[in-house]
Parts: sequence; C-alpha cells; structure tokens
Amino acid sequence: MPEPAPDGATSSAPASAAPQVLLGIDFGLRRIGMAVGDTITRRARPRPALQVAGGRAPGEAEFQRIARELRDSGASRIVVGCPYNEDGSQGALAIQAAQFAAELGRLHGLPVHLVDERYSSLEATEALRTMRADGTRRSRVEKPDIDSAAAAVILERWLAGEGQPGEATAR
Repeated sequence: MPEPAPDGATSSAPASAAPQVLLGIDFGLRRIGMAVGDTITRRARPRPALQVAGGRAPGEAEFQRIARELRDSGASRIVVGCPYNEDGSQGALAIQAAQFAAELGRLHGLPVHLVDERYSSLEATEALRTMRADGTRRSRVEKPDIDSAAAAVILERWLAGEGQPGEATAR
C-alpha cells in the first residue's frame, strides 16, 4: 500500500454525488500516461499514453490531445499523479506536475486533484508482468503501457480516498 500524502491528508471521491467519469494522468516529461475511470465501479482502465514531443515539458500538442480524451470520455474531473521524493518531499518534477495540473484546470474549467504517485509505476509494472505471465496479456510490456497502467493506479488511489486536500486549481 502506498504511503499517505506528506501532510497525511486525504481527498476522497464524492460519496453521494451523481456518478462521474474521471481522467487519470501519470505526468512525465517523455510520456503522459492516461486512464479513464468512474465513481460507480471505482475502477480505471488505461488509455494510450501520449508521447511528449522532444522530451520537454508538455506543450500545446499534449494539451490538445488531453482535451480530446476529456471530450471522448466525458470526464468531469482530472486526477494527476504528483511524483514526490521517497522521503515525501517535493522535488522539481512534483512542482512541474502541480503546475501542469493547474494548467489543465485553467484550460478546461474542471476540478483537478493531485495524488501521491510514489511507486505507482512499480505497481503497474508488476501487474502487467503478472498478466503477461498468466496469459491474460499477450503483448510485450512497453514503457507507454506502464505509464498508462500507472495512471490507472493513480486514479484508483484517488477513488479509494487517497490524495491531497482540495483541488490543484479552482473550477
């Protein structure tokens, strides 16, 4: 089980609200993993990862592709993984992820939540390898698959009540 957010607070899925679709994001400078889930099943399914052009911070092209995924899925909330350091402190990538989340909220006018993503890629890798070993997955496990499976882990963590207090940005 992952450790709680550095401040120990949680942000949980709306308990009595109408069912919602959510987009989960595993932020990265090379790839952005994505997953879609809902508050009814509290499960997430990976979507194809986005390759970030030139290995730089996400830009206009990536934001447009995320906008397309939001439209296609009907998501009304976004959950972004925040890559804290092992000791729970915020490093440069965590700050970039929070800025990315705030920009998503600004562009789309949707609530954006941050979740501690520590070890999500390891959890996703193990799950994909297990699926491959038991025959439920036929193709090789590639990095984009891991990123999107990690986005599903992140989203399911939020649906289970983990995260940070509040939203990364206002509606």
